[in-house]
Formats: sequence, C-alpha cells, structure tokens
Amino acid sequence: QGRVVALLFLDLDGFKRVNDTLGHSVGDQLLQAVADRLKERLRGDDFVARPALDESGMHLARLGGDEFTVVLPHLEDAQVVGLIADRLQAMLAQPFHIGSQEVTVTSSIGIALFPGDGDDASTLLKHADTAMYHAKSLGRNNWQLYDRSLTTAAIRRLALENDLRKAIERDEFRLFYQPQVLAADGTIVGVEALIRWQHPEHGLVSPGDFIPVAEESGLIVPLGEWVMRTACRQLVDWQERGALVPRVAVNISATQVRGADFIGAVSSVIDETGIGADQLELELTESILMDPDLRRIEGLSRLRARGVHFSIDDFGTGYSSLSYVKRFPISMLKIDQSFVRGLPDSANDAGITTAIIAMARSLGLEVIAEGVENARQADFLRRAQCDKLQGYLFSRPLPAAEVEQLLLQGRI
Repeated sequence: QGRVVALLFLDLDGFKRVNDTLGHSVGDQLLQAVADRLKERLRGDDFVARPALDESGMHLARLGGDEFTVVLPHLEDAQVVGLIADRLQAMLAQPFHIGSQEVTVTSSIGIALFPGDGDDASTLLKHADTAMYHAKSLGRNNWQLYDRSLTTAAIRRLALENDLRKAIERDEFRLFYQPQVLAADGTIVGVEALIRWQHPEHGLVSPGDFIPVAEESGLIVPLGEWVMRTACRQLVDWQERGALVPRVAVNISATQVRGADFIGAVSSVIDETGIGADQLELELTESILMDPDLRRIEGLSRLRARGVHFSIDDFGTGYSSLSYVKRFPISMLKIDQSFVRGLPDSANDAGITTAIIAMARSLGLEVIAEGVENARQADFLRRAQCDKLQGYLFSRPLPAAEVEQLLLQGRI
C-alpha cells in the first residue's frame, strides 16, 4: 500500500531488580499491570488526532520476559512514531500499585521502520531489538531509531565478546598498578590494580572498550576474580622481595557482588594467596550501594570484620547518599577525578571536593582523591585535609616490576 510500518520494541528498565527485591510474584503482577495499561490506553486518539491511528491500527504483543512490541501498520508519516514512543514512556513511568507496593519502572524503546530497516518480520524485530539496546546504552528511559551503523557496532561487540572469552583462556590480560600516597609526605600507602588487555591483533585494548562488554556478557565475574587473585599474589610476591605494600585496591563490579558466592570467592582468594585480609581493599561503585539486600550487607560486614577494607569509587558521580554510606561497611571514599580536574580554579569543583572531605572526616572515613595531575591540585587537596592522593603527578599505572622499585623506595 506504499505506507510505512513501524515496529516498536519496548523493554522495561530495572525489571530484574523488581523480581530480586520484591519477589517474582510481584514481578508477574507488574507485567500484567503493564499489559493492562497498554491495552487500555494504546489508542490512536490518545496520541494524535489522525484517522489512520485508530484502535485497529495498533497491535500490541508481549514477546516474553519484560519485552513488549507495538506494531503500527498504517503510518503515513514516520515522524508520528517518535511522538507515540514519548507518550508510551510517559504512560509507563506513572507508578503502578501492586498490592500494598508502589512500583515505578521506566522503559527503553527501539524502533525499526518498514521498508527502510527491513522487509520481513524477523529482520525488523532484530533491528528494533538492536535499537532498544542502543537506547539502554545511552542511559535508559529513551527511544532510538534503528540505524545501520548499530548493526555494525553490534557485530563488533559480538566479535569483542568472543575475543574476550578466548583472552581469558589464553591469559592475555595484564595488571598494571598505580601507587597511592599520603598527601602529607608522599609515602606510598597502597596501589590500585588496573586491568589491561594485550590483544594479539589490536594491541593494548582500553578497559573502557571491553569492561562494559564483560559486564553485559557475565564475563566480568571470572575476569574480576582473576584480577583479585593476581593482585593478591603480586602483593605477596613484593613482600617476599622486601617491598612494603600496605594495601592493594581492586575494582569490584555490581555483577560480582550480586553473584552467588562473592563473599566465599573473596575469602578463598585471601586464604589461597596468604595475603593479610587488612591488605585488601575492594572498590565498590555507588550503584552497588543502591541495593539494600540485607544478606549482601551482612556478607560484606563479615569480610570487613575479617579485615577487608571497602571504598566507594568515583564518589559524588552517582547516587551519593549518607544513608548508603552508613548502611554498608565503608572505610574510604574516593573523590572522582572529574571534580579534581577543575581544582583549584573551579568554584563548583572546589566546593564539592571540600564538602566530600568534610563529610568523610565527620563520619570517620578515609578519603582519597584520584586523577591528581599537577602540584596546584595536590596543594589544594592537602589544605582541604585530604588523606591520600593518586594520579599522574606521582606515577602512571606501571607494570609490577617498575612498581616494585617505587615500593622499595617507600615514597614518591
């Protein structure tokens, strides 16, 4: 008929968290409520005054899980699709009342158009799904039109995931270490372990390129455990060579912490390597603190009682809240380099940095600033009574052998 057909692929953001925190029965009721709301309100005149978008012109389906599709088979103007996607998201963002619970969800929507994005159902579904994942990667709660470049990116991502699996088997990962020093005198008080991937064809691959893929694929769990074990072994090796290493810091992902036996895995690494538990620091992201699961908090508290330190990485960039800091066994805050970068000239960065330091001190927490690159930044942080500093002013991340020389000196 020479008309555009639109396929909207809708996925609920954070649905797994609803299942995990409120239970699968609440999750099932939420899906039913979403379907009911879509059926009741998905009418043409709710969106635009256009005869071609009457009730018979929209088709709703649930594909499975928390995925829904809307098909618009009689569009005369493709621009209408964006308006409909906006209204869908606004509709679903209104709170749902499930029994005594009030649940709020958002949605990410991918859109594929016939005939430009595919001339059969499976191709349109695949491309709308790809566009939906692109919407999620941009922060969720938005909609995106399919573009051919997304398929190219998806193919590259799949290739990267396959290479990642092989890299773990082939031992292609390396750890670099960046010293952390006392602000007062430059004494080395720890090192942060930073992963690098020595790809056989592409050379050194940035963590920013492969860590998100590892997170999405679940490979971050074995990879994160490898980092922890390798860093602890290295610390013990340095000590045997006469180098004093007070503490090694390792980044931990939310996926690892939510794993079935994260607490046991950390304990096993400590026991196997012989490292002192108080020499291990686990850097958590603020997103981990958003999950109030009591068993998880109790597990982390057991590790803290054994001696393991916990810090909040990139503090101030996510869901900063005193209640989260108080609830978890945190001993240190890391000021994100995005705030340090503007010091001392930016009044906003100076104010935020000073406030974080004052808050940490009032709560009895240590505080470290990362990304310190020049003497003026370091001087400001010292005057603000920041305990520790880390950054290129003192040392770049270095291979273990080069870090050993710095550790033998004891200060920078």
